[in-house]
Amino acid sequence: MITVIGNLKGGTGKSTVAFNLAIWLKIKKGSVTIFDLDPQKTLSDVVDIREEEGYDPDLEVFDDVTALKAWKNKKSEVIVDVGTADFESMKLALKLADRIVVPVPPSQADIWSTQRFIKIIRDECGGINKIPDMLGFINRADTHRGVRETDEAEEALSYLKSIQHINLRLYQRTAYRRSFSEGLAVFEMQPTSKASKEIIELAKHLYPKGK
Repeated sequence: MITVIGNLKGGTGKSTVAFNLAIWLKIKKGSVTIFDLDPQKTLSDVVDIREEEGYDPDLEVFDDVTALKAWKNKKSEVIVDVGTADFESMKLALKLADRIVVPVPPSQADIWSTQRFIKIIRDECGGINKIPDMLGFINRADTHRGVRETDEAEEALSYLKSIQHINLRLYQRTAYRRSFSEGLAVFEMQPTSKASKEIIELAKHLYPKGK
């Protein structure tokens, strides 16, 4: 299954999500294929750090979008990180995707961006009846209970057409940044942390029983 992690805006945390999901899959299933099609190469950078530190399990990253075609219709799990700086590669990845997972930060601007992203997916895939499964969730949610933007953004996300709202959140936590900078999944660095529980919950939702 080809799972594209994407959004139109930068700063949505998609590379962090893709990396943590990839490590979880590698541990649970023993294999995962990763494509970094974002010219910023953040996902590639963190995998390089992981390799330099000698952490297990190891990961390998591909960056040739044409090679992604070979994985279509295979049972192997593939995670693709896309960015708008390489718009043509992003569009091809969207057409090949079995599903698209959209991390959405809690702001009105990100809701608007998600709406535009959905329209691009519809246009590239040939209409609403041909689009792959799309799933969206709130990422980098505010941890302060008094801040209403997260609840408002999640409500707005749930009303968007063509995208399934995943009713869980990843919060804005230092643990994600620290573990990522060290080349580790958050559940490897801080296995009992709130961040670890959040990302594992997301992984289990996307990959029931590790499948």
